Amino acid sequence: MEIAVFGAGCFWCTEAFFSRLKGVKSVSPGYAGGKTANPTYEDVCSGRTGHAEVAKLEFDPKIISFKKLLEVFFSVHDPASLNRQGNDFGTQYRSIILYTSEEQKEKIEEYISAFAKATARQGKVVTEVKPLVKFYPAEDYHKKYFENHRDAPYCQ
Repeated sequence: MEIAVFGAGCFWCTEAFFSRLKGVKSVSPGYAGGKTANPTYEDVCSGRTGHAEVAKLEFDPKIISFKKLLEVFFSVHDPASLNRQGNDFGTQYRSIILYTSEEQKEKIEEYISAFAKATARQGKVVTEVKPLVKFYPAEDYHKKYFENHRDAPYCQ
């Protein structure tokens, strides 16, 4: 099993996309990429922690490749939108990938370069790429939010 961490806006939706993929064993919403230890949702929403809302995936690379996860990531959000996805805005909603190995970092950089060229977004992809230092799990009420609130206007 390997770990991948993606921030594509609100973690409720990010968790929902990735949890449906064959080969993804688990998806956990949380916070990463910032400087504050043990942040709460309210802390992260303040914009002062530096953290983004992210989803931490545990996946089997024999079933789903890291490249396929990158394809999904870049298809489910706008990587050229700085600190915003849809109606959600703030640094916590930024496009970010936190790599867990040098191999992942290389694959991310290669993918972003090819994606930017193929989509005429040269210089417009704002996805932040940095090493995962620490992942902080989100509060329980955020877990499986989409699954548990399908009728909520936000989820529709």
